[in-house]
Amino acid sequence: MDSTTEELYHEFDGGIARHGFEDEYNSEPYLALLEQVFYMYYTDKRHETGGNPKEETQSSSLQEWRMRDRLKTVSAALVLCLNLGVDPPDIVKTNPCAKLECWVDPTTHPTQKPLEQIGKNLQQQYETLSIRTRYKQYLDPFVEDTKKFCCSLRRNAKDERILFHYNGHGVPKPTASGEIWVFNKNYTQYIPISLYDLQTWLGAPSIFVYDCSDAANIVTNFNRFIKKHEEENAELRAKDPNAIITNYSDCIQLAACGTKETLPMNPNLPADLFTCCLTTPIEIAIQFFVLQYPLPHTYSVEMAFKIPGRLQERRTPLGELNWIFTAITDTIAWNTLDRPLFKKLFRQDLMVAALFRNFLLAQRIMRVHQCHPISSPPLPDTHNHPLWQSWDLAVEMVLAQLPRLIEPAENGEPYEYQHSSFFTEQLTAFEVYLTQGAVERKAPKQLPIVLQVLLSQVHRLRALILLSKFLDLGPWAVNLALSIGIFPYVLKLLQSAAAELKPVMVFIWARILAVDTSCQSDLLKDNGYQYFIQILSPSSGIPVGNVSEHRAMCAFILSMFCKDFHQGRMVCMTPGVMNACLAHLGESDNPLLRQWACLCISQLWHDFTEAKWQGIREGAHIRLCDLVVDPVPEVRAAALYALTTFLGIPELTNDVMEIEQDVASRVLIITGDGSNMVRKELVIFFSHFIKRFENKFIVTAYEQLLHERDYMISCGRSVQESRVKGTIWRGISNGITANNGSTAKRREKHPGMSDNSIFAAVWKAILLFAVDPFAEVAQLAGIVIDYIHLAILDSPIGAAAQDVVDDISKATLRPMNFSMDDSWSDKKAPDSPSSTSKQDGYFYFSLRRSASLAQSLRNIALGYSNTDGGHTISRGHRKGGVSSTPRTPPEWNRPPEESDHLSSSTTYASAQHPVPRHFQPRPPGQTPVLPLKSKFLEWSTEYFREPQMRPTEADEPGSLDYNQRLWRRTRNEKIIMDTQPQKERASSGRWDAQAGLFNNGSQPMRLLFHQFENHLVAVDDKDIVSVWDWKASQKMNRFSNGNPKGTRITEVKFLNEDDVALLMTGSQEGVVRIYRNYESSQDIELVSAWRALTDLLPSNRSSGLVAEWQQGRGTMLVGGDVRVIRVWDAPREMCLQDIPARSGSCITSLTSEQVAGNILVAGFGDGAVRVYDRRLPHRDSMVKVWKDQKAWIVKVHMQRGGLRELVSGSVSGDVMLWDIRMDSPLRQFIAHLNGMRSLSVHEHAPVLATGSVHHDIKVWNMHSLSLEPLSTTRPYSSFLHQNRSSPITALTFHPHRMMLACAGIGDNHINMFNCDSKGGI
Repeated sequence: MDSTTEELYHEFDGGIARHGFEDEYNSEPYLALLEQVFYMYYTDKRHETGGNPKEETQSSSLQEWRMRDRLKTVSAALVLCLNLGVDPPDIVKTNPCAKLECWVDPTTHPTQKPLEQIGKNLQQQYETLSIRTRYKQYLDPFVEDTKKFCCSLRRNAKDERILFHYNGHGVPKPTASGEIWVFNKNYTQYIPISLYDLQTWLGAPSIFVYDCSDAANIVTNFNRFIKKHEEENAELRAKDPNAIITNYSDCIQLAACGTKETLPMNPNLPADLFTCCLTTPIEIAIQFFVLQYPLPHTYSVEMAFKIPGRLQERRTPLGELNWIFTAITDTIAWNTLDRPLFKKLFRQDLMVAALFRNFLLAQRIMRVHQCHPISSPPLPDTHNHPLWQSWDLAVEMVLAQLPRLIEPAENGEPYEYQHSSFFTEQLTAFEVYLTQGAVERKAPKQLPIVLQVLLSQVHRLRALILLSKFLDLGPWAVNLALSIGIFPYVLKLLQSAAAELKPVMVFIWARILAVDTSCQSDLLKDNGYQYFIQILSPSSGIPVGNVSEHRAMCAFILSMFCKDFHQGRMVCMTPGVMNACLAHLGESDNPLLRQWACLCISQLWHDFTEAKWQGIREGAHIRLCDLVVDPVPEVRAAALYALTTFLGIPELTNDVMEIEQDVASRVLIITGDGSNMVRKELVIFFSHFIKRFENKFIVTAYEQLLHERDYMISCGRSVQESRVKGTIWRGISNGITANNGSTAKRREKHPGMSDNSIFAAVWKAILLFAVDPFAEVAQLAGIVIDYIHLAILDSPIGAAAQDVVDDISKATLRPMNFSMDDSWSDKKAPDSPSSTSKQDGYFYFSLRRSASLAQSLRNIALGYSNTDGGHTISRGHRKGGVSSTPRTPPEWNRPPEESDHLSSSTTYASAQHPVPRHFQPRPPGQTPVLPLKSKFLEWSTEYFREPQMRPTEADEPGSLDYNQRLWRRTRNEKIIMDTQPQKERASSGRWDAQAGLFNNGSQPMRLLFHQFENHLVAVDDKDIVSVWDWKASQKMNRFSNGNPKGTRITEVKFLNEDDVALLMTGSQEGVVRIYRNYESSQDIELVSAWRALTDLLPSNRSSGLVAEWQQGRGTMLVGGDVRVIRVWDAPREMCLQDIPARSGSCITSLTSEQVAGNILVAGFGDGAVRVYDRRLPHRDSMVKVWKDQKAWIVKVHMQRGGLRELVSGSVSGDVMLWDIRMDSPLRQFIAHLNGMRSLSVHEHAPVLATGSVHHDIKVWNMHSLSLEPLSTTRPYSSFLHQNRSSPITALTFHPHRMMLACAGIGDNHINMFNCDSKGGI
């Protein structure tokens, strides 16, 4: 041993990390890496939903908010029955008594003049509520005139609303039957008018105001007569279905008091107190405040008429009070009424809304004077609502300043009015709600006030920002805002040029359009869409940091504007929307902008030929093709979606055909994409392309059948025998069936029409997708294949195609049935992994599995028989057949599995096969329809329905997810701390304390412990994955991995172990599958699945797929029967690089340094161990090769913790420890003289375990110079499997605990051992 080696070896004593990592681990970049937030992989929305939009729930579905039945009160009859100077006979007035009528004292005027002045004042008061209504005064009317003007009002109003205001202070109270009184012509008698007649004269819709005593009698009888009218209408309709009827139920009533109640006669109050509350609320509210003020004061009731300003000017004291009153009454109604009633009374008609807001004040004031106003429909009592206190405060602040406001200016400087803090305080309360109370989805009380604040330029920006935060809570918040009436305000603000409003306006409109796309015509009407086009332009600027994100929102808004709206597409062509989107396709910093730029283009030219030609001139389709290799899967899918909508220009000229075929050829490069969502969009694109050129694909598919028939007949043997030739794997990557060359030669002599065409390439891609490991992709591809195969049968070559299929059926020894009846779907499918978990179409089901190229890929390339009684041919151990291998390889260079004599009691697909979330199997017998429809746009739209301003639930302190994650982190740290002291005991103690024994039910071939959960995963020799709770000795779940018959699971890993782990499996055909909720048989789901290895080499010495997961970098290293080590990136879901293996032998094991992830080590079938550095160029990436071992490498592993020991072991039994800086091993020893089958290295303790071919396990101290193991153990075997020479096939340490699990050939049991009785603590 030279001095350098001796120095490195003695690093044991100092506990220094191997390979020179000590300096790197103490460096600032490494320490900064440790401080980074732990990132979870395969947990994004596309993995949670599979790229499918969520089902609309009741809470998020759009609610009707527009006033489809909006009405106007066009006419009003102001009926005053005062008969001044004559008191009615049934009323005894007090002395003094209330005198004022419409603020007019009739005793101070001549006899006739006061009545006219009262009528004039009443009309003026009503005009402040609605200036557009036509008012007509009827002063002390007689009965004939009453009928005449009522009928005239209805005739002129047509179907609009009429107001009937009745003041009965000069006539008797309403009768018990509800009759109201007017006069005869000579004013000598009171004449009653029946409510039934009044309803008939005025019709509906109408609103009635009754200012008289016993007014509730009118309301009660009015409703009784409505029922009578409805009964008459029903009888009339029964006689004549076409008869015109009036819906009298659409009448609204406001009454001053209840039954047997008399109007107040307090001389400090007006006689028409109810009318004053309805028409002059500010003045009467101030008088009420002064009269009820409990403290000593200098206020007077006359102050109500001295407040300066105008009602319509909100910056004046009077206007501000009116503004506050409107906001308060609107808010009280919003919080007390149900939504339909609020909408009807406060949003349908301006006059009705104003009267009912003021009616709330009447409830408060008149109740103090022993009157209880009545309404129909009835309103709950609101007199004690807390917001009335805010109103009193606002009134008091104005009255406190009033003396200085009305005094002459001192020194020429007038007093400056101090505005109310009401709106500022209410906005603050709304802000508190957003930060604290929005979790429960309870409507905020301040929402109507926010709506009112939008009218003020002073508070507008703050109100909009808070409104945007509220809308960000989700569709339920958007629905609330729309129902309160926010839309007209934000539509009007699009005309504002204020730059500071642009970011928040974009955000608000994005949230609105994400929930309701019916606003397209509103944006078109006043050119509101131009607002967003201007911001989308790259040359424009908005005062916000994240400009690109707001431009992405603009692209989304314009996408929704153009979606299914031809006028929107027309107006968006000229301003250069497409040019702006194309410019943003190169936005490298914001993938959301790239995604929505693609989708905006897709909606711009969808079913719009002119826009497609504009895109062709701008090279848009080429730019989109470049994005199919974008690092973000959502952008790749969006580019494919846009290209899908690009297809279909009606005039299929040669130029158009060439362009579309060029697009199809450009997207073929991503058939091996790692994202399920992208592959699904690619299948949908191909479906449109195939539908577009249907006849050409009929020929292509027919010729493919011809080629397959020729191949099968020329081979003269079954599919099963062709697999024995060892040419099975190339078909997966090339998309064609394996053959011996005769078919290729025949094609050269007799080439088909579709050979070497884009149509053949696309068809082969679709056939490959038909065996995609992700169920949804395979199902969609199956629909495409079904459609074309049915089209072949319906075409002129249908009979010839049937003959070809019959020939193929004979070659595969399987009868075919092409009948169109649904009974075919009920027949038993071949024993394949998909047949037990997926229902295919009747025709695709038969043709794919027996006659199509897709069947050949599944049967030949994936290696299982198509006959029901055939035997699976496994490598090395073939039943009843002679191996076609030209020579037997050296014993130590063969896969150790070849010598296994398995007698498993399980079959393939004997357990449930997990499917993606929301996956819906295709109904049997369903007729295929092309083209397929994409849901990607709807799925992408959901981004703007989800909260973006607040952290996710898992990052929100106090949330359930956050607390669970915090608990898991604490538990993990405790496990690590508790197991640290056990390392010393592990390096010297015996490892033979029995800790558990489980009957797995099938042959365990690989075992894996979870770092922190009590989970032990076992995979068998076929496709079954079992999950055990090792602490409770219970099987938690058992499921099928879905790999084809004849293949096995060759790799199993955990992802995201620090939190909620996912389970990854790799199988022999090169497919990686990732599962969520793997421990639950009810909740398990397939998260992702893709073909990680596509260029599998023909080999008699196959290692299948081997992988290494790097959690810190989110990368997966994949190798096996290939010449490269493929690096897959989890966030991008794409292959980052192929590192040349620099070996002709297969890769048998992979490991890497887990922190930086740059150094990786591979073991090979010829015994070589190679070290690679990802940072170097491809040709220089191999930095070290060791060929000290000459046999198949069982495992090579670098510890995650400890001293980062690098260990390799071969089947010949030799074990070596390495330092990547050295050319020779640090230590080597023979673990087993007769051969070694398995090897496991503890991640943190300096121990390793080896399993021999003779059923014994040895545990070694890596740091000991002794050649003796710490312990030698023989695992338990059942009575029927007492074969002491069976190899140890599965062997694994727990990553932290001092535990060891193992299993041997010929026995289904899993054995667990501790270092001692405390090893599993």
